[in-house]
Formats: sequence, structure tokens, C-alpha cells
Amino acid sequence: MRQQVVWAVAAVCLVVIAIVAFGPAGSALSQQRGEKVTNKIVKSDSDWRKLLTPEQYRVTRQKGTEAPFTGKYWNFKENGTYLCVACGQALFSSGTKYDAGCGWPSFWQPADSGRVDEKTDRSQGMSRTEVLCSRCGAHLGHVFPDGPHPTGLRYCINSAALAFEGDSSAAKSGEK
Repeated sequence: MRQQVVWAVAAVCLVVIAIVAFGPAGSALSQQRGEKVTNKIVKSDSDWRKLLTPEQYRVTRQKGTEAPFTGKYWNFKENGTYLCVACGQALFSSGTKYDAGCGWPSFWQPADSGRVDEKTDRSQGMSRTEVLCSRCGAHLGHVFPDGPHPTGLRYCINSAALAFEGDSSAAKSGEK
């Protein structure tokens, strides 16, 4: 009887350790399924100001918009991953980027649906869907229902909200 209790306690401890170490919200499997990541990043306003350039701060923390055809990535054609400039979370793949003719980087889907949050935006006398980084809450841009197949969506994202990480396999193949 005592041995059974010891084994039961050991099993419960292993389950608790597994949940803590590989909990459902932060696991790679949950990210593949598009589940929300719970490792939220929260910083003070002064910390965001220290981390970001004035333009990045205006766009990501004050919900600003850069002028069309002026951002670093609107006509950028490298292969790789677009990251949140504030926290580094992967947001969009160059494989889903396309020229929408609007003057901002446009994508037909995020790298993973759990990486972006969407919120109704009724500012400026219209109703739109705002796109935010799910990890740090940075304002990225807006999504519209006028994009190409297969999703029919156009994620219209400010360059100032993005950083870019080149595809290392493309860089290596370019060296040959």
C-alpha cells in the first residue's frame, strides 16, 4: 500500500513538472495550432520609449500610421521573417507578402494566427480591424477583407512596427 502511495505521488509530481515546463500555452505545439502565447511582455511607457525610436514608439505604442510608400519594407523583396520591432516575435513570412499597391507591407496571413491579435478600431470615423502583436500589444496596422486567395485578407502593416530576419538558407544558397 505504501509503495502505491509513493508511486502515485511521484506520478503527480511528474505531471506537475511537465505542465510547468511544457505548459499548453507556451509550447511549440500550441503555437503550431495558433493558440495564444501567454508569455506577455509588459513594460512601462518610459521603457518602451528607451527601447524604440520615436517613429517606432509613435506607431506601436500610440497607434500611429506611417505615410504610404515611405516605410522601409513596403517595397522590400528579401526572403525571411518579419518580426515585431518591440519584442521580436515572428509575425509574418515573406512567402505571404505581396504588392497590394497601398504603400505599406501587405501579407495575406500571419506566420501563425496566435502571433497577432485583432481588435475593432472605430477611430477616424470608420470601422476597421486593428492588428496587434499578441506578445507585447504593439499596434502593427490593420487587416482588410480585400486580399488575394487563399485567405482573401490584406494585413496592411506599418514598416515601423517591423524588424526583418533574413532567411539563412537563402543567404547560404546565394553564396554558392
